[in-house]
Amino acid sequence: MQINGTLLAVDVRGTGSPIIFLHGLGSTYNVWEPQVRALSASHQVIRYDLRGAGRSPLNGVLSIESWVNDLAALMDAQQLRNANFVGHSLGTLILQHFACLFPEKVTSLALIGVNRAPTEQRRQAVRERVAKVRAEGVGSIAETVVKGGLSPHTYEHKPEIVGFVRELLLGQSRDGYAACCEAMAASNAADITQIKCPVLVLSGADDAVSPPANGEGFARELGNALFPARTVRALATDRAAGSRQFRAECVLQNLMR
Repeated sequence: MQINGTLLAVDVRGTGSPIIFLHGLGSTYNVWEPQVRALSASHQVIRYDLRGAGRSPLNGVLSIESWVNDLAALMDAQQLRNANFVGHSLGTLILQHFACLFPEKVTSLALIGVNRAPTEQRRQAVRERVAKVRAEGVGSIAETVVKGGLSPHTYEHKPEIVGFVRELLLGQSRDGYAACCEAMAASNAADITQIKCPVLVLSGADDAVSPPANGEGFARELGNALFPARTVRALATDRAAGSRQFRAECVLQNLMR
């Protein structure tokens, strides 16, 4: 689909109240397959590869602002005045900025593995990853990223998930993945006190990238939100980010409350 002068890989299914899904760094819209199957029977479900990720080619300079603008343009293309949103990791950071800039477009947010602007230590680590990727390709960092992004239980006992996550990462182009990393490293925190819609925060108990304390702190910071955030310490099959079916049920409950 042509959005903002570039081609984005977009998948639209179902009818009803719209839900738009945003994936994390090094991923694609395929990570949402279980949620799409669970929710498309009752909602219009839209998922897409961020510019520079997966099957959406790198075009122009990437930034949180450019991703926010792409999302607004995607809604215009689908003739949507507002929607519910679900994001994971980098997707949560994009949605925080989107909700601040376009509050009238956001009915509710579900944020999984919430991500704020990185610390300086994290920025430097990402820059070092970019240098390695540009020099040696995405495969050079694949095992480290996959192992760091999954719980020890999942990594040891769920080879189908390990393989799937590795394939998501290896499917990224070198320049696209590097540009996505650079955009995240350059990002700033959104003023989340401006977010007034209902917010659901989900944290994986064994998530080392965004541990439960991050989600709990984020929920506390939303002190003047119209509806306070709820934090769920998700424990299930995919422990790093919580069970996919559990996530779908939590999202659906959040939309209906």
